[in-house]
Amino acid sequence: MLKNISRFEEALYKREKEGTLRTLKSPTEGIDFYSNDYLGLTRNKELQGILLKKINDTPQLLSGSTGSRLISGNSNLVASTEEFIAKKHKFSSALLFPSGYSANLALFSTLPSRHDTIIVDEQIHRSVHDACKMSNAKKLKFKHNDLNDLEKILQRQEGHCYIAIESLYSMEGDFAPIQEIVKLAKQYNADLLIDEAHALGVFGNGLVEKYGLESEITAAVITYGKAFGAHGAAILCSDIIKSYLINFASPFIYSTSAQDVQWMSIKTGYEFLEDHHELSMRLKDNIRIFRNQKLESPSSESSPIQAIIIPDNQKLKTLQKSLWENGFQTYAIHSPTVKEGTERLRICLHSFNTEKEIIRLTEIIKEFI
Repeated sequence: MLKNISRFEEALYKREKEGTLRTLKSPTEGIDFYSNDYLGLTRNKELQGILLKKINDTPQLLSGSTGSRLISGNSNLVASTEEFIAKKHKFSSALLFPSGYSANLALFSTLPSRHDTIIVDEQIHRSVHDACKMSNAKKLKFKHNDLNDLEKILQRQEGHCYIAIESLYSMEGDFAPIQEIVKLAKQYNADLLIDEAHALGVFGNGLVEKYGLESEITAAVITYGKAFGAHGAAILCSDIIKSYLINFASPFIYSTSAQDVQWMSIKTGYEFLEDHHELSMRLKDNIRIFRNQKLESPSSESSPIQAIIIPDNQKLKTLQKSLWENGFQTYAIHSPTVKEGTERLRICLHSFNTEKEIIRLTEIIKEFI
């Protein structure tokens, strides 16, 4: 019997009393404004048919990998997929992982040493914060997208620095000033690491490629569980960093490799999007329709993530309940997940949402703000 179970019970009771207790819910029918399936690939029948044919032709894709990639879990398919990804993104190497979380754990826990400093945007993904705990490096935070604050921190450091940002932030739905941060990193001889999880697919191969910054950054993390409708992630980097991660990154060394069907789905996703540019165009149209409804939001006008600030947990719960009762699936983010006073409704727009759905969604929201 666990001796200190009362501590866990008290923590859970506190969350329940505050109305912030997390529970797992069964999938329900509704109009999707909360998933990361920005381009609708998880529901795309044509893509599903392509994947099914490949599995029928090669059923061993469904078999387990049998071990870590350093033992028995490597395959010709994962190696060729990495080569394909690296070429697509104009990097010399790519290293695949079963998830974006494990990729960030590997990257940020391995590259910085005990004499280094990791300077993270205060809104960086939780996986980066967790990875920093695994690292021996010092971690500092700079104010969200604040170049002056970042530079002040860089000026005070004596050792080597790594800067960690997302290209598109999942909570605020806004973009990092990547080009300006690249200049700061060069000025202070710092390494820049960028998480492109929410930009990949929505903005082609990501914002690093859009701005032509492949040679200016140390590594980028791209994930396939969002716009690609698949699973897994890749670290884009140089040959020497890939080799270093293979040799020293615990999350890579000690994890059983994913099945080959995962790597096949990723490569197929790239090929499918090459032939279906209309999906991202439809998404852009839907973002424009949403923004035309004139709801106040801190999010970028071109972002598929739109945050509506509702600075009251109870009011936010009531709004979300009303939306669900009207068939709209949205995600409410309460404090303390975000700072008190910045509670929000997080809306994800997709290529498959209709103009009628978007307008009705905003009409309900307007009744509460």
